[in-house]
Parts: sequence; C-alpha cells; structure tokens
Amino acid sequence: MSSHKNVNALTAGGVLISLGIVFGDIGTSPLYTLNAIFTTILGGKQDINPLNVLGVLSCIIWTLTLQTTVKYVIITLRADNKGEGGIFSLFSLVRKKAKWLVLPAIVGGCALLADGIITPSITVTSAIEGLTKKFDVPVIPIVLSILTVLFIIQQFGTNLVGKLFGPVMFVWFAVLGTLGLSFIVKDFTILKAFNPYYAIHLLATNNLAFLILGGVFLCTTGAEALYSDLGHCGRNNIRISWIFVKLTLILNYLGQGVWILQNSSSYVPGAKMNPFFQIVPDQFQIPMVLLATMAAVIASQALISGSFTLISEAVRLNLWPKIRIVYPSVSKGQLYVPSINWMLWIGCCGIVLLFEKSESMDAAYGLSITIAMLMTTILVSFYLRSKRFPKYIVATFFFTYVIIEGTFLISNLTKFLHGGWVTVLIGSLLFTIMWSWFVARKIKNRFVKYVEIEDYYEILSELSGDETVPKYSSQLVYLTSANFKTEIESKIIYSIIQKEPKRADVYWLVHVDVMDEPYTMDYKVEFLIPGKLIRIDFKLGFRIEQRVNLLYRKVVEELVKNGEVDITSQYTSLNKHKIAGDFRFVLLEKHLSKFTNLSFYERTIMDYYFVLKRLSLSEERSFGLDSSYVDVEKVPLIFVTPDAIELNRLPV
Repeated sequence: MSSHKNVNALTAGGVLISLGIVFGDIGTSPLYTLNAIFTTILGGKQDINPLNVLGVLSCIIWTLTLQTTVKYVIITLRADNKGEGGIFSLFSLVRKKAKWLVLPAIVGGCALLADGIITPSITVTSAIEGLTKKFDVPVIPIVLSILTVLFIIQQFGTNLVGKLFGPVMFVWFAVLGTLGLSFIVKDFTILKAFNPYYAIHLLATNNLAFLILGGVFLCTTGAEALYSDLGHCGRNNIRISWIFVKLTLILNYLGQGVWILQNSSSYVPGAKMNPFFQIVPDQFQIPMVLLATMAAVIASQALISGSFTLISEAVRLNLWPKIRIVYPSVSKGQLYVPSINWMLWIGCCGIVLLFEKSESMDAAYGLSITIAMLMTTILVSFYLRSKRFPKYIVATFFFTYVIIEGTFLISNLTKFLHGGWVTVLIGSLLFTIMWSWFVARKIKNRFVKYVEIEDYYEILSELSGDETVPKYSSQLVYLTSANFKTEIESKIIYSIIQKEPKRADVYWLVHVDVMDEPYTMDYKVEFLIPGKLIRIDFKLGFRIEQRVNLLYRKVVEELVKNGEVDITSQYTSLNKHKIAGDFRFVLLEKHLSKFTNLSFYERTIMDYYFVLKRLSLSEERSFGLDSSYVDVEKVPLIFVTPDAIELNRLPV
C-alpha cells in the first residue's frame, strides 16, 4: 500500500519511467501528424504557403497547450483515485453523484479500447515506412511480424523490457528536439507559429478548416493514455516530464514545418516524403527508423497494457464478462488478459491489411479517442463539482472543452466514410457487450427476492443437528449478493431447505463489495447464529483480484487461530484425530425461463447476456474455486407462478 501512497513523490527515476510509460503514444505523433494534414491540404487543391504552414503549426502548438497541458496535465491529473487514474477510476469517484454517469464511462472505455487497436497499427507502420525513402522493402509483412512478436511476448510479462522504455524514450525525445532545432535555425520566421493569430486565421478563412482539424487532433491523441498511467508514475513525475516532452515535440513540428516551406513546390505527402524522416540526415536514416520502430513498439505496449488494465477494472465493476486474467510477474500493475490480447492482435493485423499505408490509417484514427475525451470532460466536471469548486469554474471548464472537443469530433466525423467507420464499428461492438452486461445485472437484481434471515434461524439450527438428514458437507458456503446481514436471497433458503435439504455443521455466507478505492482489502465477520451461521463481508478495491477461495481460506484460518470457530470434523472417527471437516461451495446459476414476462428490449438484452455468459469464464473459475468442491445449481431468474392461469375443471 505504501507504494501507492508514495507514487506522487517527484524523483529522477519517476520522471524517466514516465517518459517510457506515459508519453509513448503522444510522443510518436510527429511520425504521421503533419503528413496527414498536408495530405488533406493538397488533396483539397490548395497550395502550401507560409500562411497555411504557420496556421497548421499554431493549431498544433495551441492544441497541445489547451488540450494536453491545461485539461489533462493540470486539471484531470488532480482526479486521482488513491493514486490511480483512467476513465474507470474517475467513474468510481463520481458514480454515486448520478446513475447515468455509467453511460459516459462505458462509451469512453469502449472508445479507448478501439484506440488500442489503431494506435499500434499506425505507429509501427509509420516507422517502418521510413525505410522506403531509401529502400524498396515490403512494409506490410515487416509490420505484421513486429506486431505478432509484440503480442506474443505479452504472456511473459514486460517487466524486463519495461526497464529499457524510459532511457529509449529519453533518447527518442532528445533526438526529436535536436532534429527540429537543426531546421529551425535555418528559418527563425517559423517561430511566428506560437502566435495564436495564425491558428485563428486558418480556422476562420480556410474552407478546409474542419478537415485540417481532423489531422491536427492527431498531435494530442495520447493525452487520454497520459491520465490512465497516473498510477504507474505519479502526478508530479508526469507533470515535470511533460515540460521536456512538450518542448521536444514542438521543436520537431517546427523543424518539419521549415522543411515543408523549403520544399513546398516538390513536397508530395506520403511514405516516401514524410517530413519527419526528411529532416533526418541521410547517414542517420537507418538508425532513425530503428529508433522510431522502438518508440512505436513502446507506444503500442503502453496502449496494450492500458487495455488490459481497463478490462480488468471493467470486470470488477461488473461492466464486462468475467474472463481469464493472468499475472505474469510480481510487479505492480503487471497483468495479461489472453482474450483481449488476441482480440487486439487480430484487430491490429486487420487494420494493417485493410489500409496498407499509414496515411490511409489516419482516416480511421482520432474519431474514437475524441469521443473518449468528451466522456472524460463530463466525468471530470462532476468530479470538480464534488470537490466544491465554484459552479462558474466547473461551467467554464465544461463548456470550453465541450466546444473544443465537439469541434474536433465534427472534424473527425468527416473521416467516417474514409476509414473512421472501422473504429466506430469496433467501439460500437464493445459498447453492446459492456452495456448489455451492465443492464442485464440491473434486470437480474430487479427479480432477486430477499427474505429476513432471522425467520430461518431456528430451522437452520435444527436442520444442522437433524441426523435423519444425510450430511451434505461439514462447512457449506454460499455467495450472497445481499448487502445487509439481516437479509438473504430466497433462492439460497430454497436451496438449503427445500430443493434438497442440505445439512451442514456450519453455514457460511460470503459477500463481496467492490469499493470505489482501487486497493482496499478489508473484511468483517458476523456470527449470525454462533457456531452455525457465519457471514463474511469482503470490501475489495476495483483493482483487487476477487480470489474468493484464497480470501475465504485466509479469513477462516485467522478465525480458527483466534479460537472463534471450530472447523474440526464432527464425524466421531475423524473428530478424535482433530481432522478438519470438508468445505463445499454452492453457486446458484440463473437461467431465463421461456415463460418469463419481459419486454422485447429486456428479453433481447438477457438473451445476449446469456450468450456472453456462455463465452465467459465460469463462476467457479472466476472466483478461484476448485471445481471438485463446488456444486452449481441452476435456478430460474424468475419463478413463474400458476396464479395467473385460469383452468376450468370438467365434471366427470
């Protein structure tokens, strides 16, 4: 826990690590941003002139300032959840303010996952295309090979490789700044781009302004990932390292701008004349391609790791089906989600094969992340209000960024038919999964009937001692969703007493409550019937793996050690040897009866939910239970009673 508390401490190591983890995505944007923008300008039959170039560079500088620096680095990084960031951490901070906030959280999460598919594709392709300036190489096979190796190594953990990320990215940013500066000194008039007048003039007078903005937005696409990695690096380390990163990015963009002005008559945007590689001296082309490829891989790794974390949080918050999550190393935050890993791999390879060139991928890039940023704006506004910020400050923040990001969204919508539909399709598919899983849980909870557990104390005590009933298990454990110790699901009582009377020495009720804090690990024990009925409530953070089997065993061991419970077998032959009794978990698996009276929408949601449930991890595996001592009982979601049926009895 201490590591989470101290993560905000400013250290040289923390700053270096943040360079490797946080800024990979935004740090590789110079590879393709200006190429995409001037493809639009020349495609719109406009000439490249100083006013256009200065206007474009001014838009980039002020986008990095307003969007990345002010919104994310200064404001959004304040919204840390016990040191953790990301859209679901933010949602956990504000979800009690309004129930509908789950919608922007889900939309934003799906948009980020869609972005996790396009980012590796465009960054690696842009880097490898740098070889085409000098060599005729097969770009697509090389890109597919790099992506395949990248996704294969995920299962082994990236701890060792991760230690190289910081130094490599430091060299990358230093080279970016140096290359840019080497061209700025050739034409200092490029520094006029710092004047916002040129950005305003471009947007006000150029008939391609909206299309140009779609390309400008590419310079800030990594800002959302910056917030997501708050827990790995800490607020202060990110803020300090951003000063260096922003400086080198702007220098590089300005240097590319000088080259474009110098070659305005011959410049044809594309892989062979990418201004990023044009400002690199010929003798350093190959080393620069290698460095760019390493930076692209690091950027991709950050997005992949972020996707794993995002999904694991969604599972704990009941926004995604339960899936297998592996922890390949002991490092904090290191996890591997096989199904998501291969889903991302298939998506990345599909993007590369579909678009083939990085300039074609630009059309698909940006649309989904704009949506994610808008959703973050909504959630941050509620967070600021919860922190008692004056209403006028919250309103100013909200409307300023809704206007900025809304404008970027409209500009990116122009890309829809040219490739943007891909990320919208991917995000929409992911949304159907998250939304259906969330709504289905609400529908299920609506039909859960609770009864007063005190009414059954006497029956349970007598059943436990009734030797005419065969003993089902020494220790019988049920997972309950009842939030209060006074209640219990009627289906559990039905399972114990009626379906098949289950005699046990001790009945246990285990309840898991997901907390808004990320790393909470608390529990409490209630002895409802001393020695007969015990309830354990676990309060676990949304980033804690819910290994109920291990957690339960740990609690029982402590209770036995303290002399609070006796789990010794009550069978005479075993009791005298002090042998512990057996444990058995009973899980109640709900199914949908064909007679259930639900609306068409609810029925569709539930049918989809049960399809997803069949494809997801089973309850016993998701809770870390050994199937050899777990019984799964199928119960209907809704008990259909015969009360509404009218029958006429005919006389004999």
